[in-house]
Amino acid sequence: MGNFEPRAIDRADRIDASLVLGVLFVDTVLLAIVEIMYVSLTVGGNPFPVSAVVALITTPWLVRRAGELSTGTPGAVLVFLGWTVVITVLGLGGPGGDVLLPGTWPSLVLILAGLFPGALALGRVIRHRRDLDHGV
Repeated sequence: MGNFEPRAIDRADRIDASLVLGVLFVDTVLLAIVEIMYVSLTVGGNPFPVSAVVALITTPWLVRRAGELSTGTPGAVLVFLGWTVVITVLGLGGPGGDVLLPGTWPSLVLILAGLFPGALALGRVIRHRRDLDHGV
């Protein structure tokens, strides 16, 4: 076919992976903000933890996708920490000292639904990368 310089392809792949990682990171931050905003959603006067369901599905998915990029484990860590920092800073500290996560069970469910599955996905990414590096 064509003569492609391997270093040029590697450089292009790294640039593509960095762009995709940037999009995943921004997506993670925006999702965390939306999850905080909808944590107190009620339906018929009853709490409806839709934000926890969104966190349960999207956080591990984003961490896994970031781990599949050529950036590997650092990308997955960046995405996981991005979600964690947004939830911590905006939810517990809030802008101007406001607390956006009230002390209710839907807030706790949101934190747990994003934190634990995200951490498990990060652990799988780290283990997979370690196995690849050691040829297992």
